[in-house]
Amino acid sequence: MTPWLHVVGIGEDGLSGLSAAARAQVETAEVIVGGDRHHALAPNITAERVAWPSPFDAMIAAIRGYRGTRVVVLVTGDPLWFSVGARLSNPKYEAHIPANEIVYHPQLSAFQWAAARMGWSLADTETLTAHGRPAEQIVPAFWPGARLLILTAGAQTPGEIAALLTARGFGESRLTVLGALGGPDEKRIDGLAQDWHAPSPAFHTLAVEVAGAGRLLPRIPGLPDDAFTHDGTMTKREIRALTLAKLMPARGEWLWDIGCGCGSVSVEWMRAAPDALATGIDHRAERLTMARINANQLGTPRLALVEGRAPDALAGLPAPHAVFIGGGLSEAVIDAALAALRRGGRLVANAVTLESEALLTQAHAAHGGDLVRLSVARAEAVGPYRGWRAAMPVTQWSLLT
Repeated sequence: MTPWLHVVGIGEDGLSGLSAAARAQVETAEVIVGGDRHHALAPNITAERVAWPSPFDAMIAAIRGYRGTRVVVLVTGDPLWFSVGARLSNPKYEAHIPANEIVYHPQLSAFQWAAARMGWSLADTETLTAHGRPAEQIVPAFWPGARLLILTAGAQTPGEIAALLTARGFGESRLTVLGALGGPDEKRIDGLAQDWHAPSPAFHTLAVEVAGAGRLLPRIPGLPDDAFTHDGTMTKREIRALTLAKLMPARGEWLWDIGCGCGSVSVEWMRAAPDALATGIDHRAERLTMARINANQLGTPRLALVEGRAPDALAGLPAPHAVFIGGGLSEAVIDAALAALRRGGRLVANAVTLESEALLTQAHAAHGGDLVRLSVARAEAVGPYRGWRAAMPVTQWSLLT
């Protein structure tokens, strides 16, 4: 099919900054869709003007309704980098437009402009977004020396990021607000996170140089147990690291964490891979409260939580790429997990009681996979000396479907 939809990235320099091909599409369009700011950057065009409908799926349906006319969607910068274009043609959504019906016209992204202004190598800089997402999801990127470029949700975002940095011991981090990049009203504001009170323009990109003596919490699995709020019953650090290794977190994939407790496995799954998501299921409300605290504190605010008992509580959840059974183990739960897993899915179940271990032994005999026993001992004081104190051994069954 001949493309009828053109998605055009536009910058602060408006029409004058577009390529000849992109400008021609804008000037000959019959319908132009965009936000108020985008329309203002492309004045004196006779096309019908359409504002962003809401919700987002409604926007896509509205754009599809113009099929057969010359339609331009105006966006900021690169349409396929944290922008509308990445959603328009994504086939995983029922509401999408086939990619062969769209032509994308990229402009310099906000990240490219910001890196140029900061003098940073973009290849050595982490690019993130807090636009339309909780600011807490930036937390896993906090590491001394890290350089972050962040798309913001508005004037309040620098203050939110500054507070998150300061609360975690990185108050010495330098923040730079870069507003209206590439345009006549370009603005720059610099300051430290611990002192941040500067008003920021609504439309800007935030640059952060992380500094300070904050606690080091890597994104690879195996965070210290005391990084989590918990009641003592949790998947401990070493076992958790081995569990996550078998679950294999991957970009955009979904985990079911059955019997999630304080959410330690879910949180580490989401920290380990971009856009990885998880649903934690537990019948104890107080443990789900701890899981929510941990998700917000450790940078995974999009963790979904369901109160209930498996397998009944699994009904209606998105099909998982991986399942961890850390509590509530039963033959029915194993069967439900195996039935729900996508092709190439991973299942890991841990047991500490003899009864649960017997279930895993039966599952291994029936389905194959790996069955291992994990033992951890820690050096502790024994009077004036030290000795090894062993934790309860864990039997782990894992299966790749």
